[in-house]
Amino acid sequence: MPIALIILLLLISAQQTLATCIGASEDSNQQVASPVESLSQIDAVVDKALTAGNIPGAVVLVGHQGCVVFEKAYGNRSVEPTVEAMSLDTIFDLASLTKVVATTPSVMVLLQQGKLRLDDPVVKYIPAFAQRGKATITIRHLLIHYSGLPADLRLSKRRRYTAKAILTKIYQIKPVASPGTRFIYSDLGFIVLGKIVERVSGKTLDRFAQQNIFSPLMMNSTRFLPRSLGLNLIAPTEWRKDGRIMRGEVHDPLSAKLGGVAGDAGLFSSARDLAKFCQMILNQGRLDEAEILKSEIVGEMTSPQSPRGKEDIRGFGWDINSTYSSPKGSYFSSRSFGHTGYTGTSLWIDPETQTYLVILTNRVHPNGKGNVKELRQEIADIVGAAFKPSVKDLSSSVSLETSHRDSAVTFK
Repeated sequence: MPIALIILLLLISAQQTLATCIGASEDSNQQVASPVESLSQIDAVVDKALTAGNIPGAVVLVGHQGCVVFEKAYGNRSVEPTVEAMSLDTIFDLASLTKVVATTPSVMVLLQQGKLRLDDPVVKYIPAFAQRGKATITIRHLLIHYSGLPADLRLSKRRRYTAKAILTKIYQIKPVASPGTRFIYSDLGFIVLGKIVERVSGKTLDRFAQQNIFSPLMMNSTRFLPRSLGLNLIAPTEWRKDGRIMRGEVHDPLSAKLGGVAGDAGLFSSARDLAKFCQMILNQGRLDEAEILKSEIVGEMTSPQSPRGKEDIRGFGWDINSTYSSPKGSYFSSRSFGHTGYTGTSLWIDPETQTYLVILTNRVHPNGKGNVKELRQEIADIVGAAFKPSVKDLSSSVSLETSHRDSAVTFK
């Protein structure tokens, strides 16, 4: 075969891989022949972060109108104790992305099954939670981080805690604000949500999410307790005090004490798996033949649900416009939503332009000192600018202010 023909076939193959369409909805435009030229600017942003030592490596994936239009691995997934190159199939500790990829959709599945209501008090499912004035906190309050629970637990470094002891401390904790009055991003609230999923379904959060979300979406590299997927594909995080590197074990201290399965953290996944999840959300709950959520529930989950008049605007689980929203950059629309994870992971999804951005890094490797704030913002600006709506489209879109309303979900 002539060399020129071989090169041409390789180029076509690479282009088709880059523009793979993942379960696009019937209404989406799938005429994506090649990635938008401006997305190549992502290379320089990631290279700057690598040179500065802010990350050991990264995987960046961009989806637009049902197709993956940019997908690239950078740097290394491991630098200590050995150097390993980053690959597209690397599996990352998602940290707080667990809240929106596992916990929130699990609650939404139970909602559409009629097994719980958003305005049910938490004590209906966990009576012990009523202690110290928490009887009026609802599932809704937990999902939007307006429960009044503190952000985290203060634990003695000298003590060893069992999972039961951790949960007891959470159920006994005193709120720092009245429900519905103050936005406090709380890991504790999502740990409680994970236990509600368990109480209502009779299955642990990992089993419920696997059966109702990950397996139907064929997210085969996504799970809690991921060692069975093979340690060689999992990006390591920090060194432990006992001299071992953390790999395939959750980085989050509370989730670790709860056995690695918790509503706040513990999920591991790859970029391509998260692309399937993001496309399912953009498709209003469906991907190919799998229906995970009804379109009405996706709409409520990803629209403003914070109490009227509050500056920090959240959906159910998802961030829309709050003190944590810097990863959305300057160009994603007011309808966009996303989330981040402490280990260096983030998702941002824009239904206005049918675009999503997945950034996966293990910025805490090897010493916990990496920083991805600038990286997230700069990549989001590149992606958001590449696909920002035209002036005509913007004039017809619903603004955040006009769409923001009191929480009033009608699902029972």
